Amino acid sequence: MNSFKAQLKSCVFSIFLLIISGCKSDKKEKIEEKDNAIEIITNLMDFQMQDTLSSGWNTFKYINKSNETHFFLLDKYPEGKTLEDTHRDVLPPFANGMKLIMEDKLGEAYTEFAKLPEWFGEIVFVGGSGLVSPKNTSITTVKLEPGLYIIECYVKMANGVFHTSMGMAKEIWVTEEDSGNQPPKADVNITISSTEGINYEGEITKGEHIFSVLYKDQIVHENFIGHDVNLVKLDDSANLDTLEAWMNWATPTGLMTPSPKGVTFLGGTNDAPTGSTQYFKVNLESGNYALISEVPNTKTKGMLKTFTVGE
Repeated sequence: MNSFKAQLKSCVFSIFLLIISGCKSDKKEKIEEKDNAIEIITNLMDFQMQDTLSSGWNTFKYINKSNETHFFLLDKYPEGKTLEDTHRDVLPPFANGMKLIMEDKLGEAYTEFAKLPEWFGEIVFVGGSGLVSPKNTSITTVKLEPGLYIIECYVKMANGVFHTSMGMAKEIWVTEEDSGNQPPKADVNITISSTEGINYEGEITKGEHIFSVLYKDQIVHENFIGHDVNLVKLDDSANLDTLEAWMNWATPTGLMTPSPKGVTFLGGTNDAPTGSTQYFKVNLESGNYALISEVPNTKTKGMLKTFTVGE
């Protein structure tokens, strides 16, 4: 009898330990999940975030609290160049060129863009979030190499001034220490290229999804930037021709406040190098959507694809 009681007591104690251990494990997992997401907050024209990151895979939770549409793009800078060089050598040609575009002086605008420094061509655009509408949040996973980065947003204000000139350019240092993170497992796989456009595999249904985006190639398009993937929710008032025109920053009203009526930008992945893969996570409601790139002539390039999510 005493032996039975001892065994029973031992059994109960073991179960208790398992329960406690399970609770601790769950708590740890929840903490790690929260800590692994690097939070970026935009209140007005800013990036509120830590300025030092580990290399390797990093997941960014971008919270757009402002009344403007934004994105974030991570630019890996050549050695020896900093944000100070950008303010002195890069922002003026873009600002002056945009002013000339708005005055319909395209020839003079391209002359102004030609004043960009030679080192500007050495910047590597390594990705980031697609466009995010006001009061929305995006979750994007990117792999980073060590070095100095500039995080930026070059959407334009209603007067044509780039957000970069309003404070949305910040230095970020990525250290040699690896984050130890692994990429998430995607259930919808997107590919994008200059020859095949945007294509995807996997069923896009209502609920939570993780999209992978493979950049099969990357080129410089007519508006001096590479292609990307932006997820857009469309309501009944959305006009695809208006959306396509707005996605080209190098026109007087392109990427300018206000964004087109009837569209809500939900993130995606930004301009990234050939062969790289990035991920974004989103919870989809029923309705009509589009995947679109931030380049001219998206329809003819196959970089505007629409789809419907059912109930």
